[in-house]
Amino acid sequence: MTDTPAGSTYALTVNGAQVEVQADDDTPLLNVLRHRLDLVGPRFGCGVGLCGACFVLLDGKAAPACDTPMWAAAGKDVVTVEGLAHGDVLHPVQQAFLDMQAAQCGFCVSGVLISAVALLAENPQPDEPAVLAALDRNLCRCGVQRRMVAAVLRAAEDGGS
Repeated sequence: MTDTPAGSTYALTVNGAQVEVQADDDTPLLNVLRHRLDLVGPRFGCGVGLCGACFVLLDGKAAPACDTPMWAAAGKDVVTVEGLAHGDVLHPVQQAFLDMQAAQCGFCVSGVLISAVALLAENPQPDEPAVLAALDRNLCRCGVQRRMVAAVLRAAEDGGS
């Protein structure tokens, strides 16, 4: 009997780098990102894709990594909050969140940033209702949603896509 690794080998692009990971088909993308690739920005919140703490960009769209099995991520482009900045230059949304102090405990912020970046890529000049709708799937228990919305609008003004 030979030892064969369980699961399949999946190739995907994570934050601009080609990676191959071995995982069972139904392993959540979040587990691979956090425990095999050491990308801890996406966080485990609810485990069923409802809170937004684990959101990543999956082919440019905000998606819950906790509820995305590896078979669905295969061959896709994945961007985590760690991949938003370009070297030492923060993404305009990240900079706006810092400038406007739009975070408190920080648990939800990585997912909110991902949702905001996805929105601005699709709609570079959103109005407040569009921002509210885009952030609707991101839960924040600290009560800084108004500052988050203002920061997204500021990033849009500054050309934040």
